Amino acid sequence: MLSHQAYGKSRVRLLLVLRPGAQHEPRDLTFDVRLAGDFEPAYSGGDNRRVLPTDTIKNTIYALARLDPPESVPDFAILLARRFLDRLPHVSTARVEVEERPWRRIESKGVPHAHAFAGTASERATCCADVSRDAIRIECGIRGLDLLRTTGSGFAGFLRDEYTTLAETADRVLATSIEAAWAFARPDVDYAAAEESVRRALVETFADETSRSLQQLAYAMGRAVLARCPAIAEIRLRLPNLHHVRVDLGPFGLTNPDEVYAPASEPFGVIEATLQATPSAGAESAGPRR
Repeated sequence: MLSHQAYGKSRVRLLLVLRPGAQHEPRDLTFDVRLAGDFEPAYSGGDNRRVLPTDTIKNTIYALARLDPPESVPDFAILLARRFLDRLPHVSTARVEVEERPWRRIESKGVPHAHAFAGTASERATCCADVSRDAIRIECGIRGLDLLRTTGSGFAGFLRDEYTTLAETADRVLATSIEAAWAFARPDVDYAAAEESVRRALVETFADETSRSLQQLAYAMGRAVLARCPAIAEIRLRLPNLHHVRVDLGPFGLTNPDEVYAPASEPFGVIEATLQATPSAGAESAGPRR
């Protein structure tokens, strides 16, 4: 029995240059598209009459980018998904995942440059649109948001057993690379404004909250996001604890007053948390509907 069937195109790269005037706006996007529906004849008998080539899926992305440029990535993802649903009656659900690499405008001689930009090393904005014939679910996110603080973080009073060697500390270097994803409580959302509010809440809470553990900090971040963004119903956070080990300089006859650290890339701890807002009475949900 064929219990699941879906296919699509992955890692479709698109650089779209919006030229509304002298100030150009680049959008650097990567798409993953999955179509789910009744493709059983192709799987069981090699009958491809219901299979739209994945190359056509790629070409559709490029064509729609020209016909309806994506000022809002979630809105463009919905537009793309609906096109496949409208044209292919045997498709039940279209999932469009988009990753955006941000480009920041360069300042030259103190003036924002019209068409020159600098990229970020790791940070990406993400979007996932699950569109069926009777429901839409939008989830936006951030990944690779690298943050570091040099004090105001400790870890003590933890559980111990016979294999525990970690020493307690009241002060340590704390670094992470945040991966966050959030779903909306209603469909009429300013997605760009929500993303900016979420990012600001995460960064400011990381900077200002005294941390007794990364678990406590993750919870504080989630609460801050939900407090600032009432349109968000749920936020998921994944915070790796990117360790920085204080180097023992004693063998060299030197002291180390918390100045010299060795970053340890592996292994690292991972903290995950999902926080949900209390739904308002009568609110229209845009949460999980599969």
